[in-house]
Amino acid sequence: MNGKACRETIFLESAEILAHQAFEGAQYLLRVQAPECAKTARAGQFAHLQCDPMLAMRRPLSIMRTDPQQGWVEFLYKAIGQGTSLLSHRKPGDSISLLGPIGEPFRPDPTRPRALLMGGGVGMPPMVFLAEHLKSRGTYQPVALMGSEVPFPFRLRPSQILMPGIPDGVIASMPLLEDWGIPSRLASLQGYAGCYEGFITDLARCWLDSLTATQRLEVEIFACGPHPMLEATARLAAQYGLPCQVSLEEFMACAVGGCAGCVVEVKTGQGPAMKRVCVDGPVFDAYSVF
Repeated sequence: MNGKACRETIFLESAEILAHQAFEGAQYLLRVQAPECAKTARAGQFAHLQCDPMLAMRRPLSIMRTDPQQGWVEFLYKAIGQGTSLLSHRKPGDSISLLGPIGEPFRPDPTRPRALLMGGGVGMPPMVFLAEHLKSRGTYQPVALMGSEVPFPFRLRPSQILMPGIPDGVIASMPLLEDWGIPSRLASLQGYAGCYEGFITDLARCWLDSLTATQRLEVEIFACGPHPMLEATARLAAQYGLPCQVSLEEFMACAVGGCAGCVVEVKTGQGPAMKRVCVDGPVFDAYSVF
């Protein structure tokens, strides 16, 4: 499959669907063959997918995993509108047009190896991608907190990895992260077994409070999820004086910076500025946007 280079690092590919799995809550796990995107994608970036040949507007989906050797890219998404609902009906063997990878990725600080990853709902995929990247580096100690108000798109597993500060009985973990040896815990207000009954920001506070002052100097927070969650995460980071990077979710038209339809106000040294979420983000310093 040939990729057409576009703006140096963005590729246009005809991506064959390799697998498309449905989960409760209208959630779908999509794997496509897109070798150019798979080779160059970094945690925090996304792809712009054509959901259906009859629908002109593409949809941005965060990249969850890639395999550069086998050439596949994986996405987790929720069918909540016309585009993603049409995408949910596509079958293995179908081809979809994919533009990616797009955007600024997460940039972990090597002097802060205790990476706290926080993903809410469809904000979980970038955290999985980042967790895998940090694990491969060998010098980081990532921990992940995931939250959802619909059933999680995986079978909950009792964790065998201890996490300091986590309340008794909060043992549910994400199996993929557990297999990688990355501590994870889950939170929800829906009463799911083994999950923290509350917001992941409150669960994060439990973990942070268990660390010594010296250990907290090694923490950096990364987050993706609904706007209220990101706003709460920024407040949490400010409370503890921690650096924090957030990945914003925004409606997009072109996704390559041409239409300026996804701008947000960002604080800069020269004052407020309007930045495009697609190419200036989607990852921003939390303090610049909240």
